[in-house]
Amino acid sequence: MYESYWQKKGDETTVVIPGWQFMSYFSDATRLCWFLEPEFAKQIVRLHNVVGNAVTENRHIVVGTGSTQLFQAALYALSPCAEAEPISVVSAAPYYSSYPLITDCLKSRLYKWAGDARSFSKNGPYIELVTSPNNPDGFARRSVVNGSEGILIHDLAYYWPQYTPISSPANYDLMLFTVSKSTGHAGMRIGWALVKDEDVARKMTKYIEINTIGVSKDSQVRAAKVLKVISDNSEGPNEGDSFFEFSYRVMAKRWKQLREAVQQSGLFSVSDFPPQLCMFLNRVFEPQPAFAWIKCEGDIEDCESFLRGKKILTRGGKHFGVSPKYVRISMLDRDKNYETFVRRLSTIRS
Repeated sequence: MYESYWQKKGDETTVVIPGWQFMSYFSDATRLCWFLEPEFAKQIVRLHNVVGNAVTENRHIVVGTGSTQLFQAALYALSPCAEAEPISVVSAAPYYSSYPLITDCLKSRLYKWAGDARSFSKNGPYIELVTSPNNPDGFARRSVVNGSEGILIHDLAYYWPQYTPISSPANYDLMLFTVSKSTGHAGMRIGWALVKDEDVARKMTKYIEINTIGVSKDSQVRAAKVLKVISDNSEGPNEGDSFFEFSYRVMAKRWKQLREAVQQSGLFSVSDFPPQLCMFLNRVFEPQPAFAWIKCEGDIEDCESFLRGKKILTRGGKHFGVSPKYVRISMLDRDKNYETFVRRLSTIRS
């Protein structure tokens, strides 16, 4: 979806890297996260301050190969080493489908996936993943387990103004962000964590050092350039042409098209969201998530299979810990593909 915007920007985000640059593992040996490029760190702080979606003061920045690696680093850093059994990792269903896979991939003795946070009742320490806005259903989330020994990871990949109103800066101990969802540059494989506790940040850095000996400098330099252009355009005289204004307009149009298609078909339903004031865009609007969480009504029990038969590819609810009557569909494809999707959806009848 974002490709057309960046094409119009032309050379504004072009980066030329001579063959002799960035050959060392180290970016700044004096920093806690020694493979974090200083310019990238600068632009991360600037963008959060421009948008107002996260507190950056008194936070350590840890860069990772996407938020996936940062999630693994966080689990490593937060898991107690002296426990007799792995710490439980939970998230309220519907949860991001990759959480169970990533958590249990290496069969670690430090942590293990324990399912839906709403049904979790085990005594002792646990890690709860709070994704807000949530993937897949788009709703704002808070922690749901009331245990006294809980440790929270806040995945805020979608807390950007094209997806949801920015009501206040997020202020949590460990927050994850990613370039792929904020700017659309999934191929850069770059994410970052804002971490309050120094020891946790050091352990996360150590995990990434062991795992990949740092993070691509080329990607960090390119990401820094993209973030700078977004901040410049958001603060400059041509705010109407800013990245977030463009993205907001496209998402608003797409959600309008989707709701019309759902109404025309009569076989599906999508969530309604309460409108809020966005402090960044200075307007009131309903959240318009990056994914549509669609329910097949009536006698359709396997919505994923049903839609596959209508040439619509989705991801079924069972992957997210809920009923197969639900599916997740991306709202971020190219215009042509998205228009084909809503057209096909609108023509489905019982």
